[in-house]
Parts: sequence; structure tokens; C-alpha cells
Amino acid sequence: MTERERPRERTDGMRPAVLETYGPADLSAVPVFAGGFINFGYWQPGDIGRPLTVADRIRSQQDLYRHVLDTVGPVEGGEVLEVGCGLGVGCALALEEYAPARITGMDIHPQQLERARRANTGLLASAGPARFRLVRGAAERMPFGEAEFDRVYSVEAAQHFDDLEAFAAEAARVLRPGGRLAVASFFAADPAAPDPLAALLTTFADGLDIARQPADLTDALTRAGMEGARAKSIGPAVWPGWDHWLSAQWGPGTWPRNFLHAWERGLLDYYVVTAERPRA
Repeated sequence: MTERERPRERTDGMRPAVLETYGPADLSAVPVFAGGFINFGYWQPGDIGRPLTVADRIRSQQDLYRHVLDTVGPVEGGEVLEVGCGLGVGCALALEEYAPARITGMDIHPQQLERARRANTGLLASAGPARFRLVRGAAERMPFGEAEFDRVYSVEAAQHFDDLEAFAAEAARVLRPGGRLAVASFFAADPAAPDPLAALLTTFADGLDIARQPADLTDALTRAGMEGARAKSIGPAVWPGWDHWLSAQWGPGTWPRNFLHAWERGLLDYYVVTAERPRA
């Protein structure tokens, strides 16, 4: 691990950049992340080359959740955990569209969890804790017993995890035999990428995001005893649409537009990583 990859000093269990971004700065309130979701979106081919609406943006973020839930499924009737649930709107989508027996949203940031409780007041009340709960916990230290969940998923949070080995071990521990994991996030596509990514993208330079390769996670999952760990790129469905959406608010040459440049240069890509806990 290079100095640039090494997590910065932690406060309250979080690196300072994570504490600020999801606390006082409230990334969920930034207009580019509409609807309470905080992800780059899973875009349709028809989205490119036409003006995009806020409804298009919200749909793209919902569709990323749907893609992950379809990948980790079947979800219906199961105990499901989202790691890094943010405002819990993805949990709400999973509960309403995929009918798990119960969805648990876990996040490390207490301010995010408070926002999630406010955002989902009605659904939390109507579903009750038997079907929907929000819990504070870290990806590396999950506050659950062994084999509690049939499915574990995470949407655009793994780039913040301090320790992928610990996350992989915890995911394997809390999954039931035959349970499946799906993690959607962006990873360095080149071993030499951390320094170029930090030069292009503020989030890597300030320690919010950590540059790891997808093999760092798939190998960690295999070492944790999971089977069939693999990473599949979904970059073509993410980066062009994300940049097109940004173009209405950020001009050429501004740093958020460099996500597309990093992908085009082979430095960064978006992946869905999957694995399964063996049945025996």
C-alpha cells in the first residue's frame, strides 16, 4: 500500500474526508445526486445526446440499485443487508420492488442514519422493524451474528472502505451458506493508477476515495472462503451517462468531468463484484 492509498487518520471510526462529506457537507443534498441517492447511475443508451431531466437522473440511480439487486438475487422472501445504505432510499426501493422478508440498512455515519430515518419515516412505521431496520455499523465490523443474511449488497460505498480484507471476512461471516454478495463501486483499472487518479480527481487526492483494483476485493473474498468471486465491468453504462448529466452543471476541464477521462485513459472503471458463500 502506498502512502497515497493509506487511509488517513480516523475520527469516530471514519477518515476525516468521509466524516465531513457525509456529515456536515451532506453529499446527498448536492443537486447532481437527486432523489436522495448518492451514486453515478446506470444509464440507458437513449440518455446520451439529449437533455436530461431530474427524473432521468433519479431513474439512473434507481436502475443501478435494480441492476445490483437483480445480480445478487433472488431477493424475495430473504433477509437482505445493504452495506453503506446512506439515506436508505435504496433499501426502500428493494423493499417495495423486490419483496425481501426484511431489509437492513447499515451505515457507519450517524448523521446519515438520522437523515435515513427522516427520509423513510412512513415506510419504517408501516413496515415495522420486522421488515425494515436501520443500523449503525462499519463494513469491517458488522454488528450482526453469523449467518444472518441470505443476500448482502453494497452500492457505491466500497471505495470508502478502509480494509477490504476485513470487509470480505465480515461479508462471508454474516452470509448464510449459499448466500450471495454483490458490490457495485469504482476501482482503479491499472496498478499504477493511484497517483494519476489523485492528480485528476479531488476525491482521491483528499482521501475520500481509496484507489484499489477489483482483484483486491475478489482475492480478499476468495481468502475469506467465498466462491466464484468475479468482477464485471459496467463502465459503458455508467461513465458516459454520468458525464452527460454533469455537463449541464460542470464545464469542460472541471475536476468532476475527469471521471470520464480517467475511464477513457484506462485508469478507472466501474464494476459489480459478486461471490457466494459455499453451501457446505
